[in-house]
Amino acid sequence: MVRPRAARLSAPPAPPRPGLGRVTDPGPFFPEEGVRLPRAQLRSYMPGDGEALAEATNASYAALRGFMPWARPHQTAAEAEATVRRFRGRWLLEEDFTLAVLDPDSGLLLGGTGFHLRFGPRQTGMAEIGMWVRGDQQGQGLGTAVLEGALRWGFRVWGWQRLVWKCAATRVGMELEGVTRRDLLLPSGELDDTLWFAALAEDSPLAG
Repeated sequence: MVRPRAARLSAPPAPPRPGLGRVTDPGPFFPEEGVRLPRAQLRSYMPGDGEALAEATNASYAALRGFMPWARPHQTAAEAEATVRRFRGRWLLEEDFTLAVLDPDSGLLLGGTGFHLRFGPRQTGMAEIGMWVRGDQQGQGLGTAVLEGALRWGFRVWGWQRLVWKCAATRVGMELEGVTRRDLLLPSGELDDTLWFAALAEDSPLAG
């Protein structure tokens, strides 16, 4: 007698980890233009911001020149205006999302940050956060406050799954993933190490 074959049973697939391999909606994307934090307002640069950018970067040249290759001592308002218009154009084309950091009351430009698409297009769900703070505001906790606000906003509203920060100092709310040695060419010509920090939407307390 031929015995019927037993049905082949397969284990049910494991539930996917939140955010694993996930990409964002490939359709039209209309990000919020900005957000107000307790200590600062973040918003997309707009035409007309050039004069404020020139004032902030010129006043902060001594503090920025050691680690920001783009820092220049005498940037004109016209040159800065061309820069902010490029920022705005790239925002609309979803090529990069550069943000001004403003005093929420006076509107003074305090620095800059953004979600930079260094790992592929927006649909990958990954971006790098960059930041600079004007010289007279450094050392007062503004950078940490802006980073925490950008992480919270980025996870909860933008839908980022992985946000990266590269620097030479520990940043709250992010995990150190590794160090690349002597890969950062400073304006002085010296090479420095880069510390890679990252936060994931699936396990960051700022995403909830």
